[in-house]
Parts: sequence; structure tokens; C-alpha cells
Amino acid sequence: MQLRTGDVVASLTPDEAPGTASGGRRSGSRSRRRAPRASRLAPLIARVAPYASRLRPRYPHHDRTGWRRWAPSWRQWLGIALTFTGVTFAFLGVAYAATDIPDDINSYATQQDNVYYWSDGTPMARTGWVQRQEMPLKDIPEDVREAVLAAENASFYSDPGISLSGLTRALWRTVGQGDTQGGSTITQQYVKNVYLNQDRSVSRKFTEAMLALKLDNEMSKDDILEGYLNTSWFGRGTYGIQRAAQAYYGKDVRELDASEAAFLASLLKGAGLYDPALGKGNHARAVERWSWTLDRMVDIGTLPESERAKYKEFPEPLKRAPGFDTGKQSDYLVELAAQYAKKSARISDKEFDLGGYQIYTTFDRKQEAALTDAVAKARKQARKDDPAKAKTVHYGAASVATDGRILALHGGPDHRKQGYNESNATTVPAGSAFLPFVYAAALENGVQRTRDGARTQVTPQTLYDGDDDIPVMTPEGPYWDRSGKKVTARNDGEKSYGRISLSRALALSVNTPFMQLGMDTGLDKVRDTAQAAGLLPSSFGPQIPAMSLGSATPSAIRMASGYATFAAGGKHVEPYSVARITHNGSQVTLTRPASRRAVKASVAEAVQSALTDAFRTAHPGADPSAGVAGKAGTVQNDTASWFVGTAHSVSTAVVTYRIDLTKSLEPLPLKGVAGTSGDSAPYTVWSGARGLG
Repeated sequence: MQLRTGDVVASLTPDEAPGTASGGRRSGSRSRRRAPRASRLAPLIARVAPYASRLRPRYPHHDRTGWRRWAPSWRQWLGIALTFTGVTFAFLGVAYAATDIPDDINSYATQQDNVYYWSDGTPMARTGWVQRQEMPLKDIPEDVREAVLAAENASFYSDPGISLSGLTRALWRTVGQGDTQGGSTITQQYVKNVYLNQDRSVSRKFTEAMLALKLDNEMSKDDILEGYLNTSWFGRGTYGIQRAAQAYYGKDVRELDASEAAFLASLLKGAGLYDPALGKGNHARAVERWSWTLDRMVDIGTLPESERAKYKEFPEPLKRAPGFDTGKQSDYLVELAAQYAKKSARISDKEFDLGGYQIYTTFDRKQEAALTDAVAKARKQARKDDPAKAKTVHYGAASVATDGRILALHGGPDHRKQGYNESNATTVPAGSAFLPFVYAAALENGVQRTRDGARTQVTPQTLYDGDDDIPVMTPEGPYWDRSGKKVTARNDGEKSYGRISLSRALALSVNTPFMQLGMDTGLDKVRDTAQAAGLLPSSFGPQIPAMSLGSATPSAIRMASGYATFAAGGKHVEPYSVARITHNGSQVTLTRPASRRAVKASVAEAVQSALTDAFRTAHPGADPSAGVAGKAGTVQNDTASWFVGTAHSVSTAVVTYRIDLTKSLEPLPLKGVAGTSGDSAPYTVWSGARGLG
């Protein structure tokens, strides 16, 4: 039987069903299982069918005229919109689920600089490629936070991390022209700073939105705001609100008021447009934006109108960022402080290089300037006196307080040309500047003139032979060196003094008594006393008679530290260059050197008294009320000249020597380039640095 289109089949028995075996039990069973499901769907299909038929395009529409005959109906438009919305939401859901917050972030987003400060708290230098210092949100004043929120994203704490209207505007600008940042929430801007690049593609904007939504669900708003404030660009080479506060106002972010904060917030719109230092147009825009931000803070209730009324004048920022001079002398200071900071705070090189540390040094800005100026004058005079020799002259100098603080140092003419610190170099012998340590060792330990005899106490008035070219004696007789030559002691200028007291011998810098005194005291005890006072073990060579005349090669820092021990009543504190360290504002545990007894107070007093006489003898015209003690130091073969002295609880050591670094590290004879013994270059530098004239 053939069925025409439109015929209705009323019913078919199992026996009549096409392709079905008569009486087939399995086929009948399947039919019975499907029947109930079909009966449930039938009413639904019956209801939807009329509407579906209406959505089916029928063109042209016979009941319309003109172009409307070909236009979709409102039902069709609604269907299209619902379908598009459903597909869009499904796509966004899949995209959101597939979006993961990256583990690795932009390197500049975490890298910071290390900032070094003078002892008065003013910036001295910075190191690192990125000018950024993180600050915890709790340390950023509320006015600063509210100014940023008012200027950038007032709904930050209530929005989902993105702004649909802003995102639409930003996408339109991305396709067209203009700045895209205005369409971003703070969360989106933070995502762009930390995870993405700065291009303006649609795909980047979409990724930014997905990450912002994800981040908003996984991070607290406070953490996002903190990250944003610490990674945003503020111009003048700075990232983060802390460095911006320093660059524009020369202060920490904690010290900003609402007016200053409002200006800094305007920079987030584009520092190239709002930094007043870049032109009059920028200044006008900055003032307008500053005023708008303050008014906006009032409108959203974060700034009282009474306080807003106080800010009538635009808070003019600095014309330029405060200088962080890392050239010349500051390089030596930074190098020394960095080494000490890492060692004393147990900071690894890797951690330190990531930055974020604030190193508060002990360096005194005024004393450093005075010392640098004094060395510059001495160098100029040397070039005038003997230009050829002046090319190889070096000046090492350091000032150390009696409590161990390194206040100033001179490391060399230019760290970029000379790769070592002259104040910390162990290059030349101490010479006769070492005699106070021999004197202190004898007063502290007594002397032993026979091999098995008891030690006897010596005093400043104890007499020794001060003649020139006398043999050095041991309990068994004269001392012979390894070449079989009898060792004798010599005085400067081959001058003989006869029997002379130890205190007088120190005041006049007579060598021969101290060479014998070292032997009588024991060279091991001389060495121990010098080390206890501040000299390093590495600066000592063999324990032979010449050690008493300064064969050790201490640095200027260590010589200043040793003399400071005598001025401190015999108590020694290891020299240090860093007073405290913070990391992003949080205190870092720093091991500070403790004071310890080096020699008895009576011994230190005796040494200091003899050094006072030494200074007054050599410089009778100096002011006796200045409390100055110190002496010059000459070295065998005229390879170095020293002056070490204390004044007002500060010990300063200055050494002048010649080395031609292009040939060798062997010291060369000074040949008068360092002045005379009575008016030496080291003393001139010392007196100039100490302001003694």
C-alpha cells in the first residue's frame, strides 16, 4: 500500500509493521518501552512547534510591504539574541575555567632596588636595575590609598574585578585610537603590571579580563591593592608608591598628606602627561587632575570637606628626583656597606640582588665630604709639586668612632677605574704608627728578659736604650737572622737618644727602644694585643723583630679602629658600616658587634697620654683643648707615610703611598711627594678632615 503525502496512518499492528517479523516478541518489547517516553515528549513538542514554525524564515512576508517584507520578525531577533547570549556565556564560562593564574610573573614586577642612607636618614645611593621599593599596605597611609581609589577605581572594593562598561570602552579604543588604561579597574591594571605585557591587542585585553575575574576570586582586595600600589609606574624611572613619594617629594610614603597623595594618584593616568617638571601643559593638567581627585574624595566620602578646604595650593613636587650618586666615593661606601649587610644579616647574594632592602649606614655625610675634600686638595698639591710621581700616589683614609661606627672613608679617585678600596686595602706596612700596640702589650703583660725568669712590670717611666744601630737582644744574646746577620735597630735619621723612658720614646717616635721592648714582651703577645685592639690576623707576617716596627700591613680602617680602642679606655668594638636594615619597611635582624675589653683601662690611658704628648710635640701650635692624640708613621725605604689620631671620640687614619698598578703591586719610594715628616700629606688630610686646620 502506498501512502501519499498528507495521509495519516491511524495505526499499525505488529504484524503490519514494515520489516518486522510477525509475532516477534523482541520487537514488540522495544515498542512498548519507547511508547511512554514518546508520550511524555508529545505535549512539549506540540507546544513548541507553533513558535518554532514562526521562527522559520518565510520570505518574503506577504503581510508586509517594502523592505519590511525581508526583515526578521521580533521573535526571530529575540531568538538570535538569546542564542548569542547563551553561546557567549558558555564561551566565557569555558574560558574562565581554563584560565590559570601564572606562577611566573614579570621580572620587573618583583625586582626592586636597594637603597642606602646616610647616618642622618637621607638617601645616599641605590643599586639595582629597577627603582622600586615595596611597602606593606598597612604602612601606606589611608589618605594615599583613598586618593588612588578615588582617581582610578572608586568601586574597587565592591566590583568583581572588571568593569563591563569600562571594558567595552577600552576594547573600542583598542580597535580605534586612544589610551586603554582608562577602561580598566585596579585589578585589571594590576594583572597587566604583573602578568601581561603592555600591548593593546584585543586578545591581551580579553586575557586581562579573565585573569582579573580569577584573581578577584582568589585574592583579597587588600592584597590586590597592595600589589597594584607597589608595581605601578609613576614616571621619573620609578615603580611603586614608595619610590614615587621619594622621587617627587623627597620623603617616604608614610609622610604624605592627602594633597600630595592626590597628585601622585594623577600620575597613574600617565606620568608623561602629568609630571609638572615636563612642561607648562603638564603642570596645568596636573593641577586640574589634583583638584578633581580631592573633590572626588569628598564626593565618595573619604575626605571631609573641612580637610579639603585646607588644600588650596597645589603641592608642587620637586623639580627633579633627589640624586642617588653611585659614582666615585659613594661606590666605595656602598660596596663596604653591602658586604657588611649581607654578612651580618645573613642575606644571600641572590636574596640581596632581588632588592627591596633599605640599608641605613653609619656614614656621616659631613665628615665624608670633609675627608673627600681634604684628599682632593692633597692630590692637587701632589700634582703641582711633582706631576709624574703624583700619577702613582694613593690615599687611603678612614674615620672610626670609639663605638665602632665607620663615619667616613676615602677609597680612591674613582671606583669605576680602580677596582679596590684604598681605605680597606692591606697594601703597605704600618711602620712606626704601629709602636702604640707594642707599648700597650708591654704595659699589659710586662717583660721577661731571661728565659725562665718571672715577668716584671714596666711603666711609662721605664728606661730603654734609645741609641741608633744597637743590637736586638734575646735572653741568650744577640738576635741573628736566617742569613746569619746580626739584627740591629735603627732610628729615623740615625739619631741616638741615650737612655729614654718608654712614654718619651713613643712621643718622639724612637724606634730602637720598641724593637727591644717587643722582644722582651714577646712578639706573640704584641701580636695578640694588636689583634685585640682591632688589627686583623691576616695583616701579620712572620714573628720577627721587625714586627715591632710595623711590618704588619693593616688597612686604614683597622688602624683607625685600633687607635679608637685606646681612646675608648681599652674597650674595642669591631668597626661596622650598617646601623640597621629593613626589607620593604620590615626590620631585618642584624648582628651588631659588641664591646669587649682589649687592654686594661690604665694601659689605654697611658697609651693615650703618650699619643697626646706625641701630637703636641710634633704640632706645638695645635689647640690643646681639642683633646687630640696621635702620631705619624714612617715606613722603611720610604714606601708609605701615615698619620693616625683621635679627636672628639673619633679616630682617623690616613696613609699615602705610591704604586704603579700598571706594573706591579710593590710599593714605590715616595721621594718627597707625601711632604716632610713635620708637614706630611697624611697629617694635612687628617687635620683638614677633622677641621683642626
